[in-house]
Amino acid sequence: MSFDSPPDPLAPARETLRRVWGHGDFRGLQGPIVAEALAGRDVLAVLPTGGGKSVCYQVPSILRPGVGLVVSPLIALMTDQVEALRQQGVSAARLDSGVSLDERSRIWRMARERTLDLLYVSPEGLFSGAMLERLQEIDLALIAIDEAHCVSQWGHDFRPDYRALGRLAALFSGVPRMAVTATADPRTREDIVEALHLQGAEVFVDSFARPNLHLSAERKAAASRARTDARVVELVSERRGRSGVVYCGSREGTERLSEALEAAGVPALAYHAGMEAAERERRLARFLAEDAAVMVATIAFGMGVDKPDVRFVIHADPPSSLEAYWQEVGRAGRDGDPAEGITLYGPSDIAWSLRRLEGRPMEEAVRRVQARKARQLFTMLDGTTCRPQAVRRYFGESGAEPCGVCDLCLDPPSQRDATVEAQKVLAAVQRLGERFGRARVVDHLLGKGRDPQPWETSLSTWGIGTDVDIATWRDLIDHLLFEGLLVEAPNDGRPLITLGDPELVRAVYRGERRVETAHRAVAGIEAPRRRRRDALETLDADLRGRFEALRAWRRERAAEQHVPPYVIFQDRTLLEIAAAQPGSLGALSQVPGVGQNKLARYGKAVLKVLVP
Repeated sequence: MSFDSPPDPLAPARETLRRVWGHGDFRGLQGPIVAEALAGRDVLAVLPTGGGKSVCYQVPSILRPGVGLVVSPLIALMTDQVEALRQQGVSAARLDSGVSLDERSRIWRMARERTLDLLYVSPEGLFSGAMLERLQEIDLALIAIDEAHCVSQWGHDFRPDYRALGRLAALFSGVPRMAVTATADPRTREDIVEALHLQGAEVFVDSFARPNLHLSAERKAAASRARTDARVVELVSERRGRSGVVYCGSREGTERLSEALEAAGVPALAYHAGMEAAERERRLARFLAEDAAVMVATIAFGMGVDKPDVRFVIHADPPSSLEAYWQEVGRAGRDGDPAEGITLYGPSDIAWSLRRLEGRPMEEAVRRVQARKARQLFTMLDGTTCRPQAVRRYFGESGAEPCGVCDLCLDPPSQRDATVEAQKVLAAVQRLGERFGRARVVDHLLGKGRDPQPWETSLSTWGIGTDVDIATWRDLIDHLLFEGLLVEAPNDGRPLITLGDPELVRAVYRGERRVETAHRAVAGIEAPRRRRRDALETLDADLRGRFEALRAWRRERAAEQHVPPYVIFQDRTLLEIAAAQPGSLGALSQVPGVGQNKLARYGKAVLKVLVP
């Protein structure tokens, strides 16, 4: 008597993955997530950038009857994904302000006739006009909500339009919904579930580890914008010939830095929300098409770019939270090859982040949480713990070990207990009535200053820091600002130092909270020049020659079709082809990343490129 093993419920999904994408099996948590969607159940999936979130809803959309509806906040990202799917032979379309009336009519006709697999829309477009009514007239395979952290006011990119997506639960009660994001801490995940009415949904949270991503951070040299710009130009110039993204805190900063990079011979492009839409699109298209282009963008304006071969992300100005940081540095190395995330930061940056929060309309409880998130980012940047380990712990990942490749792992800074010195600083600020800036506080600790008044020299804190040099006091004040023990108030351009969180301050006074500082590099002064070697630098001459020939062929095909080169084949796939040197279409079909549609469309041309 024989017992047949039960059929594999994921077999059709794996066949679709192989046929369309050219991959033999799912990675990480993709399989279980796809299985939930195929079974018609709701899902919340938190997968790291580059972890294949889109495949999780694209495969079920192809296999389930009806159209897969994808809600995405960024037109650029929608355009990218739709074009990539079309290259793979999948029927996909988007509806946004750039689509003509005739094209809209054709898309709706395809949806009614069940010849459309995926339809991408923005949340604004979803709730405008009669779109919801038209969607209720067609069969939906599933509803995917991309960038789901935008739903939550506890997240780093809250969008009110996203909050309304909870209505979809009632409007399409029989349709499975999938919320996906790369960045959501436990509290944000709970809010997503509640806001989208996903109670009962399976929640999948993958590891936030990005072993190919080398992280580092440098303190800025005082508040000198010129020195920061010079350091960015230096960093980018050291990575000449590689695609990268530089983030700035202002539109003016993007223009200034892109001009400085251009002057240094780097093909740089400024990109911000103040530009005309057509000009932004032109610059984005150039960035996507060129192998070595560098985009200089505002951190407030999400590009939504799926470009897999970005080799570095540099923050000339840091973002507002660890979530934003992880999402932005995560744009580097999406192809799995070595990449870098470099952040320049200083005390004025955290003051700027907190001032921005004060100017935004939000509940006070939310404002406090967002302020804490900002401080947690700066504590990580100025801390001594392995950077990826600190990020993974922040997102609630247990068992995170040191990465071994970030700047703090490769060159651990020397640490010292600065609790006593911190107590002296806090006491000095308090005795001075929180009415002076950092220079005056340091002078007070050192017992010096021009024409000191008797009321000041009579204070118990006058001159209690003469055993510590001026640079160490300045460094410690910066660190206390990052930790929230001190706050720098604007005061019309003459910042005042005041005491921070009362509970934290009391804990330091009582010795219940230790303050530890580290000797670290300052941008432009003693920053390390270490850079990980690019993977291409290690290739032998013949392999690199074949790879570059394939890239040149791909560039020509992309220009003909007006699409980004990587939607034809990613660099990793071209490298696999160059290494395998397939001599037939059958052999080429075995290379990961070569699906059936691309094999039929490009196979013979690829083989011809490989023939010497």
